[in-house]
Amino acid sequence: MRELESESVDLVVTSPPYNLGLDYSSYADDIPREAFLKWCTSWSVEVLRILRTNGSFFLNLGGSPSNPLLPHQLLLTLTSPDLFKLQNTFHWIKSISLETRDKETISAGHFKPINSRRYVNDCHEFVFHLTKSGSVPIDRRSAGVPYADKSNIKRWKHTGGYDRRCRGNTWFIPYETIHSRKDQRPHPASYPPALVEQCIRLHGQGESTVLLDPFLGIGSSAVAAKSMQIRTFLGFEIDKEYLQIAKERINTSEPKGSANKSESSTSPGDPELPL
Repeated sequence: MRELESESVDLVVTSPPYNLGLDYSSYADDIPREAFLKWCTSWSVEVLRILRTNGSFFLNLGGSPSNPLLPHQLLLTLTSPDLFKLQNTFHWIKSISLETRDKETISAGHFKPINSRRYVNDCHEFVFHLTKSGSVPIDRRSAGVPYADKSNIKRWKHTGGYDRRCRGNTWFIPYETIHSRKDQRPHPASYPPALVEQCIRLHGQGESTVLLDPFLGIGSSAVAAKSMQIRTFLGFEIDKEYLQIAKERINTSEPKGSANKSESSTSPGDPELPL
């Protein structure tokens, strides 16, 4: 990231290692907590430098039932006076059970079950929206949902006549069903491209967005960029095996809607992924 120009990136969406002892191929995920926080500060300083004034940094973090404070400790570190402002906090809901209007209980999504007498299954992670000022405009409607009660469209002036309202800060985004973790999800902590797509919509700059993922992994952010027809995507990954999988996923993914007709030095179909 030190080689990138200052204020050259619109949007950063990433999920760094959580320091929870996960089995990465090329990274030790169990360094002392203070060393981990210091390391995160060092790369976050670079994110701050390359992010434009009206840019957004969406940071996905998860803890564990036995180590629940890590996301909050890292957030406090990255919102020190010299770093970022916390503008929004989103809850990525992976699995949920609810009662319908017909009093039927339904469950949707996927989670990793645990066998414990102390803890419940962990079905969510955090997505912290960090900015330089804490007042960056976002496109709430683009990332929103239709009204359940259509009479609200005319009842409320703020709708502007559109059938779309703010989704709020809970995002239900399940993983796709997989049959082989080794073949379909070989990375121990990947997120679905739909999570990144939601961040792209909310930031609201569309195809002209310059999107960066400093921890590319197996390429979910790059796949999301291609899906949303983002013209410029950059990603970094130290593991050659993960990088190769990322490139394969990019090559086999398809943009949503019409094909991208824009010309760019860095396109979603051939993103810049320096090792």
